[in-house]
Amino acid sequence: MPVINRIAEFHPEMTAWRRDFHMHPELGFEEHRTAGIVAQRLREFGCDQVVEGFSKTGVVAVIHGQGGPNGRAIGLRADMDALPIEEQTGAAHASLTPGKMHACGHDGHTTMLLGAAKYLAETRNFSGSVVLIFQPAEENLAGGGVMVRDGLFQQFPVDRVFGMHNWPDAPEGQFFWREGPVMAAVSNLEIEITGKGAHGAMPHNGIDPIVVAAAIVQGLQSIVARNVEPVEAGVLTIGHIKGGFTYNVIPETVTMQGTGRWFLPEVGDLLERRFLTMVPTIAEAFGARATAQFLRAYPATINEAESTRLTIPAAEAVVGKGRVAMFPKPTMGAEDFSFMLNERPGSYIMLGAGRTGNDPSVHHPKYDFNDDILPIGASYWVQLVEQLQPRA
Repeated sequence: MPVINRIAEFHPEMTAWRRDFHMHPELGFEEHRTAGIVAQRLREFGCDQVVEGFSKTGVVAVIHGQGGPNGRAIGLRADMDALPIEEQTGAAHASLTPGKMHACGHDGHTTMLLGAAKYLAETRNFSGSVVLIFQPAEENLAGGGVMVRDGLFQQFPVDRVFGMHNWPDAPEGQFFWREGPVMAAVSNLEIEITGKGAHGAMPHNGIDPIVVAAAIVQGLQSIVARNVEPVEAGVLTIGHIKGGFTYNVIPETVTMQGTGRWFLPEVGDLLERRFLTMVPTIAEAFGARATAQFLRAYPATINEAESTRLTIPAAEAVVGKGRVAMFPKPTMGAEDFSFMLNERPGSYIMLGAGRTGNDPSVHHPKYDFNDDILPIGASYWVQLVEQLQPRA
C-alpha cells in the first residue's frame, strides 16, 4: 500500500501549513504562535482532547479509536522549534523573522503529525487511543526531558512512543530503522583559563592563557585517541575560543566551549573524568588556573528492539520493502527524544528527504524541508497506529 489516498488529497493543504510554519519560526519555549495553530487545527479535526501549555509551549492531543479508549495507547512525537540562524534559502516562504529559521525540518515534522491527526480523527480505524505529542525546545533546551519531568506519561499514559526525523542525506522516501543506539549522548563543555596579562612583546612578564588554551585543545584529543577503546565511539570537540582584544596584548583570561558525544554510559563517564582532570592539570603546568565544566545535556537515543521491529512493516506498507533498510551506523548527532525513550519503550526512525550533490543539509542557512515527503511521513504514522492497535 503506497501513500494513503486521503492523505494524498490534502497534500497541498499540508504544504501550506508547513510553509506557514517555516515563515514564522520560533525558538525553544517561544513557540506560542506555532502551538496555537497546532492546537486550533487539532480541535478542528475533532480530537477528543487537546491540552495547550504543557511544559510552557507544548501541545498534547488524544484521539480515541472505534469503541473508545480501552487502556491501550500509542504515543507519536513531533518537535516544533526553530534555530537561531539567518535564512539564506531565497524561498518565497523564507523566514520573516531575522536571525531565526527552521533549519532542521521541525516545521515538516509538525506538519506530518498534523496530517496524520487529521486522518486518524476522520477514520478512527484503530482501537485504544493515540497520544499526539507536539514538543517544544528540542534544540539544546531538552524540551523532551522537561515534558517527561512534568508528568507527560503520567497524564497521558502510553504503551510505546515513537519519533521520526527527516534525513536529507538519504534518498527521498526511504525509511531507515536501527535497533539500539541511533543518536549520541551529549555534554556541553565549558572552560575558563586565568593567566596573567602582559605586553605581547614581553611575554616573560605574563602567563599566556592563549598558549594554555592551545595546549588544552591538543591534550583533549588524546582522551578519545588513547583512553576510549578503539571499537567504541567518543568525541570531544572545542568549537569556540574567546580571548584577547588586539595584536600586542596578552590577555588575562580565555574561555572555551565545546561538546562531548558518546553512546555507552561508561564512555561518557570516562570522558567526563579525564576532561575534568586534564584541563586544570595542563593549566597548572603553565602556571595558570583553569576551571572546567562537563554539563550533561541529552542521554543517548536508544531504540528498543521490539518497538523498532514494529516500525518496519508500517514503513514498508507506505514505500515498499525495497525502500526500508537498516540505518547503517549511529550518528553522533543528539536528540532529546531520548528522554522519552528512557521512560517508555519506543523507536526513532529516519525518513529520507533526498539531498543531492551540494544541496545543504540540516542546520545550514540554505536548508529547506522537502515538502514531497509530507504525505509519506503522515501515512507512516497512520500505518503504525493501525497496525499496532488494530480494530477489534
